Amino acid sequence: MSFDAVFFDFGGVVLASPFEAFTSYECRVGLPPDAIRTINATNPDDNAWAHFERSAIGLDEFTRRFEAEALTLGFRVDATEVLACLDGEVREPMVDLVRRCRERATTALLTNNVVSMAASDLDGGAGASRFAEALATFDVIVESSKVGVRKPDPRFYELACELAGVDPARVVFLDDLGINLKPARAMRMTTIKVGADYTVAIREVEQLLGLTPA
Repeated sequence: MSFDAVFFDFGGVVLASPFEAFTSYECRVGLPPDAIRTINATNPDDNAWAHFERSAIGLDEFTRRFEAEALTLGFRVDATEVLACLDGEVREPMVDLVRRCRERATTALLTNNVVSMAASDLDGGAGASRFAEALATFDVIVESSKVGVRKPDPRFYELACELAGVDPARVVFLDDLGINLKPARAMRMTTIKVGADYTVAIREVEQLLGLTPA
């Protein structure tokens, strides 16, 4: 089967996983393992994180609500430091894969992000230069903070396909979270879960698109 597009998640795929940074933060401030993930997984469609990624609330309101939600679960956190964990290092081999995919198909970036991240990193602000090369490899960029809907809402994927002008059945989608891959599979996308050894995912894409291994 041939494919018309390859969709990539950002954090945990093109960038190093934020979960590694969450773990470091938890260790540094004395939180139990997976505390941040526990906060985010509690009421996941209506908590502070979900509303912030949809731009339904601003940074100040997010900070207040996120820290309050953490306290309810018995955790004392600094929301500013938690958000800083999203600023992962670029995985250059993955950027190279996006570039090679672009020679055969449309490339799209599908990211759940927040307003502060979009303003500094994806819209030409202070952090943009670090990501400029990676972002330039994508034909389409879909940000939850701009479109008002986030993964795993099926509408996010439908919008991405519409913007890319492709049939979901002819899309390969890479994400590091199974919950984000499930609706994509339901739309008949070919999905790849990116693990700690992300080179495995690179090889899978190379095989699917018939790319020469790097």
